[in-house]
Amino acid sequence: MTDPLNPIDSDQKFEPLTPDDAPKSQWRQWHLPVLVLLVIASFLIINRRNAPAPYQTDSGAVFGTFYHLSYQSNDNLRAGVEAELHRVDSSLSMFNPASIISRLNRGEDVEVDSLFATVFSLAEQVSANSGGAFDITVAPLVNAWGFGFKNGTLPDSAQVDSLLQHVGYQCVHLTADGRLQKDDEGIILDCSAIAKGFGVDVVANYLRRQGVENFMVEIGGEVIVNGTNPKGEAWRVGINKPIDDSESISNELETVLSLSDCAMATSGNYRNYYTTQDGRRVAHTIDPHTGYPVQHSLLSATVLAPTCAEADAYATSFMVMGMDSARNVLARHPELQVFFIYDSLGVNRTFSTIRDL
Repeated sequence: MTDPLNPIDSDQKFEPLTPDDAPKSQWRQWHLPVLVLLVIASFLIINRRNAPAPYQTDSGAVFGTFYHLSYQSNDNLRAGVEAELHRVDSSLSMFNPASIISRLNRGEDVEVDSLFATVFSLAEQVSANSGGAFDITVAPLVNAWGFGFKNGTLPDSAQVDSLLQHVGYQCVHLTADGRLQKDDEGIILDCSAIAKGFGVDVVANYLRRQGVENFMVEIGGEVIVNGTNPKGEAWRVGINKPIDDSESISNELETVLSLSDCAMATSGNYRNYYTTQDGRRVAHTIDPHTGYPVQHSLLSATVLAPTCAEADAYATSFMVMGMDSARNVLARHPELQVFFIYDSLGVNRTFSTIRDL
């Protein structure tokens, strides 16, 4: 029965309206634009997901110098990078009085961390391979010659001979329980010739753990590059001309290397030196065997190696050795490549084993 107030039969099922019940023009007016917008939005979302991540750049102060990063990532990773650098500083920095190495040098009984143990082991290896040219116990001599924390008059031969009694990488050992054992309590450790390169390695490994494939990490001139630069090409890294530049303001380049998936470090005496009142030039590279600053024709040693810590340590070793001894080491270690700049009768010349240079 039909309700007179409601002409719809109560027994009739309600059927919702469909697009067919509306005029065709009204369907097109409201629904087609929405469909178009959905298609466009979907395309933009898919395109954004497929777009390559941007390159981030970060920089800051660390280890008494500066770091610079360029890496491809959707996320800025500066906080994580600086946390890693803080770990290295807390272990190996002689400028941090609370660091493990500073506490060891004060004679405290300290259990070393994994970072210190890794660097100590590598330093021992490079020392053995270089015949002692690399030596992290050379700190007393570095200080005496005015390149550490103590600046004063130049040491005489008697002082040098006395300090040499406290130098020798064979006189320090790590025990099984992570303690440093010194055969001579006068020994002071200085890892500055390997710690910057190791810091580069630590940051590079952090970036890899975050899934970053393309990056450049540089700390104070020590570099690791991986993958490609923002142009999709190999990274280009310059080697400075060995021009006397104690103020570190010259950027004149000897050559530019195209690199990928390797580490590089350069050592030279052209920036870290001083001149005495009587005109003598004193370079910061100290020979652990003689106790005196090196004097030979090698002006700059650039090393490519599997890790930046190795490149850093060997670059210092070669500056101590000079050209001939360095070439003997290279013959035994094909994993190392070098670019040397040396003086030949007043003219700078180069020697290179870098492939495809």
